[in-house]
Amino acid sequence: MQEKLLDFIASKVEMTTNEIMLCKEYFEPVSYPKNVIIEEAGKIPQYLYYIVSGYLRLFHYNESGEEVTTHINCPPGFFTSYACFNNRKKSDENVECVTACELLRITKENLDLFTAESSVMKDFSISVFQQSIEYNENRSKELATLTAGQRYKRLIEEHPDILQNVPIQYIASFLGMKPESLSRIRRKIIS
Repeated sequence: MQEKLLDFIASKVEMTTNEIMLCKEYFEPVSYPKNVIIEEAGKIPQYLYYIVSGYLRLFHYNESGEEVTTHINCPPGFFTSYACFNNRKKSDENVECVTACELLRITKENLDLFTAESSVMKDFSISVFQQSIEYNENRSKELATLTAGQRYKRLIEEHPDILQNVPIQYIASFLGMKPESLSRIRRKIIS
């Protein structure tokens, strides 16, 4: 499992043999079945996850008690409630395995140790957090400027596998609509 993470990092930066060993030491492999909450709302996120396989989502409950999916991640990539993980604050969101997942996880303390020991990993870690900020800014802009149909089309163009792996109600919530609205959009696209 760790080879996938090492390949991912190597596609961005060059690591020394020592940094590879530290990566293997600090990132713990874990597997979870589908529908398991691995980080609970109301608590400080304990881990940053690298997704080897499977789909995760971030969600919270709105005032009406309905689930609101704020993020779905397609493998590979890093995943957590970033701001809360980084700032050691309680998150109002849950991290759930939508499918069975193979993950590598690292604690904030170990991430800090790793980045202190390796300037390459420090730079890589900063770039991961910057990408997260950029993703969230783009997502906010898309929710404000694109129609529901445009958001759905963009999602299936960029991540076509999501339709086979993530329930439609999570996709609809992620796109800022009700499942019925997404069903209408999908029917319109098909016909």
